[in-house]
Amino acid sequence: MTSPSTNRKTRPIRVGTLTIGGGGITVQSMAATRTQDVEATLRQIEILEQAGADLIRIAVDSKADVIALEELSRATDIPISVDLQENYRLADAVGPFVQKVRYNPGHLHHHEKGKSAQEKAHWLADIARKHDMAIRIGCNAGSMAPEYGERYGKDDVTALVEQAKDHCAYMDEVGFTDYLVSIKDSDPRLVIEANQRFAAARPDVPLHLGVTEAGMPPDGIIKTRIAFEQLISQGIGDTIRVSLTVPFENKGQEIEVGRELLSDIAAGRFRSVPKGFFDGLNIIACPSCSRVENEKFIELAEQVKEATTYAAEQNVTIAVMGCRVNGPGETDDADLGLWCGPTSVNLKKGPQTLGNYPYDEVLPALLTELKQILAS
Repeated sequence: MTSPSTNRKTRPIRVGTLTIGGGGITVQSMAATRTQDVEATLRQIEILEQAGADLIRIAVDSKADVIALEELSRATDIPISVDLQENYRLADAVGPFVQKVRYNPGHLHHHEKGKSAQEKAHWLADIARKHDMAIRIGCNAGSMAPEYGERYGKDDVTALVEQAKDHCAYMDEVGFTDYLVSIKDSDPRLVIEANQRFAAARPDVPLHLGVTEAGMPPDGIIKTRIAFEQLISQGIGDTIRVSLTVPFENKGQEIEVGRELLSDIAAGRFRSVPKGFFDGLNIIACPSCSRVENEKFIELAEQVKEATTYAAEQNVTIAVMGCRVNGPGETDDADLGLWCGPTSVNLKKGPQTLGNYPYDEVLPALLTELKQILAS
C-alpha cells in the first residue's frame, strides 16, 4: 500500500514483495517487545498487520534473537526488516528469514576494531546480495561514528550527511544498489535540513523519514508532522516511520498516524506550527521498541511529563530513553536525561552521569536537579 506519488523519483529498491522508492511512500513500524519474547512479539506483528503496516522491523542483537526471529518470520507475509543493533555480524544469520537489514554506521566500530567501516560495509553488501536482502543505512544524531563527530564538531547536520554519503559510496563501490538511507534526530528542524541536503547530493537514493524519539502524543505527532510536511511536500521521502512513546498494545497508532499524515499532505491539508512551539520545556522520549529492556520507561516518561508541567515555560530539555543503543548519545545532548536499563535508571546532566536509581526512586532525584537548573 502506498500513497500518491511524490515529485522526486528515486531509484526503486525491492524489499521482498514491496517496492520502496520510485514515487510511492510506504508506512512501517517496529515491534516494541523484546524479540526473544516470541509470544509478545507475535502480538506486536498482529497489531501492526491489522493497522496496515507495509513493513515490520524487529531488532536482533544476539544469537538467541536470531532463533526467535526464525519463528517470528513465519507469522506474517509482510516483509520484515531487521535492526542489527550493535552487532552487524549477525547479518548472515538473519539473512534466510528477512527481506531487509538496517545497520547504523555509528555502531560498526563496536566489533572487529581492526577492520575499517568501508570493509564492514562491503561485507554487509555481499551478505545482502547473497540473501536477496535490501539494506537501510540508518544514521542517528545520537549515535554517530566517532570520527565524524571529531571531524565536524557540533555541526551534526554536516556530520550526518557526510556519514550517509560515505556509506552510500561504499555500497556503490561493490555495485550494490538495493539500499536506502535514513537520517534522524529528535529535533524535526535538524531532520528537515539534513534530509534536504542529502537529497540534493544523492537524488537517486530512497529516503526513510522519521523523527526519532519524537515522544508522547500529541507532541510526538506534532514534531513528526513538522518534518514530514516540509520534506514530503518537496518530494523527499519514500518510506516513513512515526516514532511514538505509547503502550505496547497501542503500537498500531504509529501506522494510523502515518497514513493520516500522508493523506493530509496529499490533500494539501497542512497545519501551521504555533509561534513558540519549540520554546519552553522539551521532553524527548524514545518510541517503545524491542530495544527497550524494561517497559516501565513508558510509565516513567508519563510521570516526568506530569511532574514537570510547572516548568512548561522554561527552555529545558529532558530526555527519557529506554535503551542502551540511543540512550547515552541522546541524553548527552539534553539538559537532564534518564537512560533506562533493565532494573534501574541512569540520571544524567548533559554528558555527566549523576547516579543510578531504581525506577521508583529516580523521579524525585530528577526533579531536584531540575529545580537547581531553574534556580540557576
